[in-house]
Amino acid sequence: MKKNSLTEAGPSSPPPNDARIDAINQIFALFKRNYHNQFFKAFSNETDVNTAKRLWMESLQRFEPQLMLKGARAIIENNEFLPTLATMIKACETCSKLGLPEAHAAYLEACRAPSPKASYKWSHLAVYYAGRASDWYFLQNNNEYIAFPIFKQHYQTICDSVRLGEKLPSPQQLTLPEKTQSPIDKKKARRKFSKLRSELDL
Repeated sequence: MKKNSLTEAGPSSPPPNDARIDAINQIFALFKRNYHNQFFKAFSNETDVNTAKRLWMESLQRFEPQLMLKGARAIIENNEFLPTLATMIKACETCSKLGLPEAHAAYLEACRAPSPKASYKWSHLAVYYAGRASDWYFLQNNNEYIAFPIFKQHYQTICDSVRLGEKLPSPQQLTLPEKTQSPIDKKKARRKFSKLRSELDL
């Protein structure tokens, strides 16, 4: 979609910036690639595509471009059918409220997070639980083409639960005991050892 094609969006709509135009173009490219036959059935020519892009641009203007892209990726990960504008709006609202990162971004965060994992400040606890379910050692010691599908499966399952209202508990952090044993007195240790030797006739 070119900038000059947006002038038909209506006088009440704020002029879109380059980031928003790029986001809409990326979203439609994602849908075209993932819903190929459905996409061409819904948009049979370039005019139909540009008309839809202008409508989506106007209707999604309250969302930031990155949030729009996050909503689109959530859709292609969880829906088999080409989304309507209403579905897209709902996806953006859900992502906005829940703060769930996109699957691949979550995977990279899980791989790069330092230990102890329970103490790390996660973008969302779903990332932590997906990483734990995938096994931290497995994630860090396997190539992405092997590890990411496993992580993604766990992450999507956990995200689905979060979207249904499940609250993820904060991970328990292991703490050191408040009191540590005092060091053993060397003289007492020698006396005990000598007594033990005499008892055992060593």
